[in-house]
Amino acid sequence: MTESIYAAKPWISLLSEAQRAPVDPAETLVHAFRASVARSPGHPALAYFDGRLSYRETDALSDSVAGHLAAEGLERGDRVAIMLQNTPQFVLALLGAWKAGATVVPLNPMYKSGEVGHVLKDAEVTALICADRAWEAYLRDTAAAAPTVRIALTTSELDLQTQSDERVLGFERLPVPEGADDLVAVARQGLGAPQGRELGSADVALISYTSGTSGTPKGAMNSHGNVMINAERQRTGHPIAEGSSYFALAPLFHITGMVCQLAACLANAGTLVLTYRFHPGVVLEAFTEHRPAYTVGPSTAFMALAAHPGVTPEHFSSFQVISSGGAPLPPALVEKFRAGFGPYIRNGYGLTECTAPCASVPPEREAPVDPVSGTLSVGVPGPDTVVRILDENGSEVPFGEQGEIAVRGPQVVSGYWRLPEATAIAFPDGELRTGDIGFMDSEGWLYVVDRKKDMINASGFKVWPREVEDVLYTHPAVREAAVVGVPDAYRGETVRAYVSLRPGATVEPEELGVYCKERLAAYKYPREVEILAELPKTASGKILRRELRFPR
Repeated sequence: MTESIYAAKPWISLLSEAQRAPVDPAETLVHAFRASVARSPGHPALAYFDGRLSYRETDALSDSVAGHLAAEGLERGDRVAIMLQNTPQFVLALLGAWKAGATVVPLNPMYKSGEVGHVLKDAEVTALICADRAWEAYLRDTAAAAPTVRIALTTSELDLQTQSDERVLGFERLPVPEGADDLVAVARQGLGAPQGRELGSADVALISYTSGTSGTPKGAMNSHGNVMINAERQRTGHPIAEGSSYFALAPLFHITGMVCQLAACLANAGTLVLTYRFHPGVVLEAFTEHRPAYTVGPSTAFMALAAHPGVTPEHFSSFQVISSGGAPLPPALVEKFRAGFGPYIRNGYGLTECTAPCASVPPEREAPVDPVSGTLSVGVPGPDTVVRILDENGSEVPFGEQGEIAVRGPQVVSGYWRLPEATAIAFPDGELRTGDIGFMDSEGWLYVVDRKKDMINASGFKVWPREVEDVLYTHPAVREAAVVGVPDAYRGETVRAYVSLRPGATVEPEELGVYCKERLAAYKYPREVEILAELPKTASGKILRRELRFPR
């Protein structure tokens, strides 16, 4: 076998000493959390509007959740589905399930009945923990149709705080629903966690179902070791002092929010600041109150914050690190954000299948922009992580050439839940074939061009939507952009762009087409431009091109 051209790891020299240090994945997040409890028992672990829970309180409350689940018949290795927004109850449910020896199945609260039903049956879920309103609206019937669900815990997301900001908490508290127990009441019972139940680093911590933007969701099996590897790299690789506040901008049910925010924060004895759902005004007020040192979110969230009429540089003055992941980060946004507010947004790259990041921009460095395509680098691979660029036959391409990104490392999952054929295709010999197209330069900087399936074939020429979108983002009127291929009788496919505008901005679609034509090859610029009030997104903020390509 020919020696890999990527095996030399030229990017290692770009990493700090802390990032190069090996990480021991032998422990789990529960172990790391308990160590934080021992170090800082009275320090706030969770902040939710005006509510606070210390590390000691969070430990005791999650112990009681674990004790209740065990008393209700939950067995070691059973699956517990959690379907909640960014609230303290999510953390109590997560820690409680892990302390009871369960595997957690995080669910997107935007899922409808059919989507939830598929996951409950596919993962053979034993316990469901959700909001009381969702239970009353449809989850009671959905759970009843899933043969393995035997335990239900619900919660009012108005609990554990009294501020009740109506911009995000504009609903009523319901009575405890029939057929379920109240999660907060159970947590306050003072039950102890069962002994000898907890899973080890090699066991499955999460079955994380992919968003389904490319088809039926599949459950990636993130082990406790996978989670801790990336949580520890996040904790040690950024200069965030122990006890600092982490703002939960990304949803906790998403792998980025789970690992880079929740897990890294609890391992660092920090305070996790929660505001239910993303609302720009609420988020900015929380920045002022809690003075967070770190956050991570999709580029669309930073676009929305930058566009808020009340935003000032002072809102971001406490941050030591701001990261972006989950959606493409246009170079124009990075520069506009820095010019307007001060912080440099650090790019990163990862997937559910590699437990969030596998590449990031090292501290004290800035990501280069490829001079040919204008693509911003997503960073360099971490220690013990090998990223290769492969052609259609699975052979390595030289530095600088495009191909499919493949990842091997301790953060890569073992496969998909009960899908051996899909696992064999996506993880040949344990290496993740991402389905993303990219390239790597000779210094090890990785660039993601686009999704393999999103390539547009216009008269035989390849057009990557990201390249067109990055040009659109440089226009002063454009807030968000998405580019798709649509059928064309002459070209086979043609380029269509959808954009939303900055507040108060006006521009004609034809102007945007001309703007792109002046900056792109003739076959790349969008022949059709449509202006929308908002572009469709996943709950994690990723723009759904599929919704635009195939409107319902």
